[in-house]
Amino acid sequence: MIQISEHIFCDDFIQECYMESKLLPNPYLEYPYLIIENFLTHEECNLIVSEIKESSEVDKAMVKTTILNSVVAPSVVEEIRKTSIYKLSDYLESIYHENFLKHQPRIEEYFSMALTTATQIQALEYKVGDFYIKHADDSNEVIDKEGNTTGFICVAPQRKLTTVLFVSTHETKKDAFCINSFDGGELIFNYLCDADAKQIKIEPKAGDMVVFLSNPIFSHEVLPVKSGYRATLVQWHNSIS
Repeated sequence: MIQISEHIFCDDFIQECYMESKLLPNPYLEYPYLIIENFLTHEECNLIVSEIKESSEVDKAMVKTTILNSVVAPSVVEEIRKTSIYKLSDYLESIYHENFLKHQPRIEEYFSMALTTATQIQALEYKVGDFYIKHADDSNEVIDKEGNTTGFICVAPQRKLTTVLFVSTHETKKDAFCINSFDGGELIFNYLCDADAKQIKIEPKAGDMVVFLSNPIFSHEVLPVKSGYRATLVQWHNSIS
């Protein structure tokens, strides 16, 4: 294992793997990812969840599967990603953007980059049984005949930084559920672990934003939701390092 921050280690395999970007934050930071607590209030989170639940404008979330002349052709593949995607109202988008601007200087300082453009906000809904298998946000995995990962090909170079804002809360079955909560559905970083070799698992509360680099070192998955309702707002950001 390779130590990449004060508390976090990275699998030797991923460091040796072929990929076009192995950018990491300052190794003297406590963590290589950033968690911003109370990015939104619980009232704002509940507004977002209510809007998603009441909306009829829904699509199945897609995955990047094919490269055609360097353009990714996304498609729905529910064996890889089973979740639904919504668009926020202008009012709720404005609340999100106002708060993002407040936190942007901290994010840029943490990752030593200047953010430029960003994708449209994706409001993602995970119901019971929904999931997203291991993936890197900027790359496709290269798999050999035995099913082993041999490297990563960058297919979305404009994705330098990923932000995931949770608007519902992770709670286990033994806890008393709040109005908008879920069990299961944890965010796992597949190649990262702590000093005890325990895989990094994020169990957030509503209002928490998780920020991490989009390259394959930060490959991640969403475990199947066991109960409740998991909702997030996701964006990918381009930047100048």
